[in-house]
Amino acid sequence: MNLLVVAAASLLAVTAAPYICYLLLYAWIRPEGSPADKESAEPTVSIVLPTYNEEQIVETKLEDVLELDYPMEKVELVVVDSSTDDTRTIIREYIADLEAPELVLLEEDERRGLAPALNDAYDAASNEMVVKTDCDSKLAPDALREAAANLADDEIAAVTGQNVEVLGGSEVESGYRGVQSHIQQLESHLDSTLIFHGPFSAFENGALLPLDPNSLADDTELALKIRRQGKRVIFDPSVRYMEASHSEFVKRRKQKDRRGMGLIRLLVQHSDALGKYGRYGRVVLPFNWWFMIASPWLLAATLVVGTGGAISLLGVGGIVLPAGVGLFTYLGQRDLLGPVQALYSIFDTQVSLLRASLELLVGDSDGTWDVDDELREAFE
Repeated sequence: MNLLVVAAASLLAVTAAPYICYLLLYAWIRPEGSPADKESAEPTVSIVLPTYNEEQIVETKLEDVLELDYPMEKVELVVVDSSTDDTRTIIREYIADLEAPELVLLEEDERRGLAPALNDAYDAASNEMVVKTDCDSKLAPDALREAAANLADDEIAAVTGQNVEVLGGSEVESGYRGVQSHIQQLESHLDSTLIFHGPFSAFENGALLPLDPNSLADDTELALKIRRQGKRVIFDPSVRYMEASHSEFVKRRKQKDRRGMGLIRLLVQHSDALGKYGRYGRVVLPFNWWFMIASPWLLAATLVVGTGGAISLLGVGGIVLPAGVGLFTYLGQRDLLGPVQALYSIFDTQVSLLRASLELLVGDSDGTWDVDDELREAFE
């Protein structure tokens, strides 16, 4: 028996085992909806909006805020802006003609990164519920009400939601978000979820904690810190938003790799939480460690060893394995895999996490983000 083939099969089995366990756990628990004891509530709200050179889309975002089914006299808009274009002028002029919401505009003379900007914005937020959203996202009209209903549960201090439509038509991201939403729903019913989303995350103001100035995963970091303070942080699919994304392999790398770097670094920084905080530390965090840190390397090793095994058995014909992976990637990035498109979405994410791990080992990031003109067009 070929030892390389046996080794590849063993690596694949080890890689897949935690996923199978999670699937069985999902089938056992059958989570649905929010785990919170939701009640109708109407707290005052601070909407935090970080902006950088958003002059093409910021008016659309302001319209999105005004279309929320919520009394605007209970809302303040906290904008932290480091733009070099006319973004802040557009914001001032737009809000000046309105009785509500109240505008709190924090002007930065230079870009410091998202986390420091958010720290200032959260400090300036004065209302009971603080919602962070991105300029290139759209919110469902009832998003604030659904979030407030979750936070009415005394155990819940933060809630995030579901991307119900990927602007720009990326089936790759849509497939991944579909899988991720099931994972987050299971985690929330077990205890709390790890991942929080930039397009919409809501927090109790009193639960806010300072972010690491170098953070690349600000929303998730804040949620993790809140869970460590004893409150739950959950995912509710009734909290809905839309965000733009690419399908094309190369274009997705910058968008996905940066997110991956932030999440991996956050997990390592909070490794002491493993085994603590109930099922969060015993189940949720270990699974995310596996998915984000161990699994990408094991999958890469499986492909390398499997290719070696195939070549040792079939000679030059053994390149059928890497060729098959290449074809799978080619079809996947073009959204042509039909019922297995979601599987490609997971593979694509594993590629990003592997690249992110390598980047963290050899380099660093300054925490700034770049404007993507194509995604801005999808938002418009």
